[in-house]
Amino acid sequence: MWARLKQLSREWRGVWITAPSMTGLVILLRLSGLLQFWEWATFDLYMRWQPQDPPDERIVIVGVDEQDLREIGQAIIPDRIYAKLLKKLKARQPRAIGLDIYRDLPVPPGHEELVKVFQTTPNLVGIEKVVGDNSRDAVAPPPALKAKGQVGSNDIINDADNRVRRGLVSLTDPQGERVYSFSLYLALLYLEKENIAPEIVDGNYKWKLGKTTFVPFERNDGSYVRANADGYQLLLNYRGPSEHFEIVSLTDILEDRVPADWGRDRIIMIGAVGESFNDRVFTPYSSGLLNIPEPMTGVEVQANLTSQILSAALEGRPLIKSWPEPLEWLWILLWSGVGATFTWKRRYDGGVNIVSFHRMVVPLLAAGALFVVTYAAFLRGWWIPVVPPLLALASSTVTITGYVACTAGEIRKTFGRYLSNEVVSTLLESPEGLRLGGKRQKITILTSDLRGFTAISERLSPENVVTILNIYLEQMLEVIFSYQGTIDKFMGDGILVLFGAPTAREDDAQRAVACALAMQLAMTRVNDKMKQLNLPILEMGIGINTGECVVGNIGSEKHTEYTVIGNEINLAFRIETYTIGSQILISSSTLEEVGSSLLRIDGKKQVQPKGLSEPISVYEIGGIYGEHNLFLLKEAEVFLPLPREIPLLYLVLQGKQLGDSIFKGSLVKLSAKGAEVRAEKSQEESVPPPLSNIKLNFLMVNEHAEISEDVYAKVLAKAASKRTFYIHFTTKPPAMAAMIDSLYKSLKN
Repeated sequence: MWARLKQLSREWRGVWITAPSMTGLVILLRLSGLLQFWEWATFDLYMRWQPQDPPDERIVIVGVDEQDLREIGQAIIPDRIYAKLLKKLKARQPRAIGLDIYRDLPVPPGHEELVKVFQTTPNLVGIEKVVGDNSRDAVAPPPALKAKGQVGSNDIINDADNRVRRGLVSLTDPQGERVYSFSLYLALLYLEKENIAPEIVDGNYKWKLGKTTFVPFERNDGSYVRANADGYQLLLNYRGPSEHFEIVSLTDILEDRVPADWGRDRIIMIGAVGESFNDRVFTPYSSGLLNIPEPMTGVEVQANLTSQILSAALEGRPLIKSWPEPLEWLWILLWSGVGATFTWKRRYDGGVNIVSFHRMVVPLLAAGALFVVTYAAFLRGWWIPVVPPLLALASSTVTITGYVACTAGEIRKTFGRYLSNEVVSTLLESPEGLRLGGKRQKITILTSDLRGFTAISERLSPENVVTILNIYLEQMLEVIFSYQGTIDKFMGDGILVLFGAPTAREDDAQRAVACALAMQLAMTRVNDKMKQLNLPILEMGIGINTGECVVGNIGSEKHTEYTVIGNEINLAFRIETYTIGSQILISSSTLEEVGSSLLRIDGKKQVQPKGLSEPISVYEIGGIYGEHNLFLLKEAEVFLPLPREIPLLYLVLQGKQLGDSIFKGSLVKLSAKGAEVRAEKSQEESVPPPLSNIKLNFLMVNEHAEISEDVYAKVLAKAASKRTFYIHFTTKPPAMAAMIDSLYKSLKN
């Protein structure tokens, strides 16, 4: 047990050290206050992202703007105008009227008239400014309303970035008396008709109103660090941006330009909305990546706080809450552990480059999950830290990545571009990996190539060619890495894969054959995507050979390439050229390494590769037994005679070049993927050798005498008569493919 714990401690040392260390560092940064600006920005972002609540129909605003001043004819609205306004609003029978305009001094004419309205309107609430930078900043309430106790504070709390995220429910004035906020007073007047009144909970610490218990803001709530928590504060949960509430102008009320029942049983708030009144503040909705910050009027901020109190009391709309600090520290540790664990576990995925997509994908997904989780929590009223855990996640990831970069720098230079994940991990944990050099060793070489891809690429746009290659290579690479193959290089549409380099294993040849079968099976997925994108169907041939090669680093200090050199590589390429689509050919040496008892051998051929003095045997593989247990579907190819032979011309390819001689012949039989061709009687010597490649042009297309587009095929090593030979189509232009497929279907019917 102790030995196992020691082993786990050693294996996961990076996590045990990194996660707590980064957590402690981030917590220190958080406690210093350096992160709260970023957290505020995230809070603002979430506030803007959340679905906007519909406008609160319980609250309307009478806004005073510059047009009202022009119609009144003076810059300061006299008391007579406000008296007239309040009388008209009072007649509409609202539940409460809030005058969010300072009226501590008379503004004649009409002051006595306004005082009388103050004295005779029991549901009217005025304002005073209780808190200021000094005593000179305070603004007294209207004396008549103060005498009746119908005054609330309209003080606003600005954060250090000059945005309003908190609202006051009550506060204490310099004389030590508790003063209700303007918004709370209006909300209580409205709730009075709902028979809802505040209830004291937990002494004087918090109180309940309707369905919700209001917990006061504390100095370290959310992302705040040692904030001023004087008074009874709430985090503001805005209903929406500026102008989200219904606003009518002062002159619309005075001139009776609103419906007769407008304002009934509602809270009517009166406030300045014009820019010249200088009563605007910045809120979370004022921010934006591309927008100029747009402030919100003070009366709208008060309306949002009033609406928040009403919605919480009547509907249980969630208030914004936060976790206790110890729980937030555990939250940061969790995400630091996530970054450290996944980066350490996958530290060699995708090679040993400092920047690796394979290593970064999990931290990126984790960061995305962090945003999703915290945003979902925010929608339910919880402000959970985002920036500290994100910083802990990133710092743990970067720290471990930096550690890997330092400890594996030399190996990265050599192997970072081409080794599979498992091979890289083995090398980085082994000191011998640093001393790799050129040496002879037995390896198994797999080379694959798409049949007729050159002809396909000539007919398509470069963008489509790249799309085809990306789809094909994505599927092939997934298979190759799953069988621990080392990709030596890409050659256009061809892939050279090594099994046994740099690390040799007993089952290298067996894994190579299994990998080839899995690659052929994966072509079904490739062609499904080709059909979806209306791109040509692909066929691949694979050749495999086993033998001794020189394996190592080739090049100089400026450029080094890990590769293999030797005749066995060339032979693997030669064997691959004899394949037709969906076929796997292996050499005798590979067959011997794997063992014939493990393989399903579908055929044997004698071939004479260029550069060899004697023919060799190659074997067509259809499956492998044992632990891999993979098999290709073997379909019998039926050649059906044509009712009328189709004349054609053909040329034999010499490598990639066309031969000089043009031969005549006829298409006499057709199968699903091939055909039987008969040479002209006078040209019996023109029958091409087996496994050679030819180009054909039909002389009659759709009953018309015309020369078709180029069709490419491989001559099969299948017995035929003296003048005939069988072919397997490798490339058919779309029009010819449609014609040949249609013709074959008609023969089957």
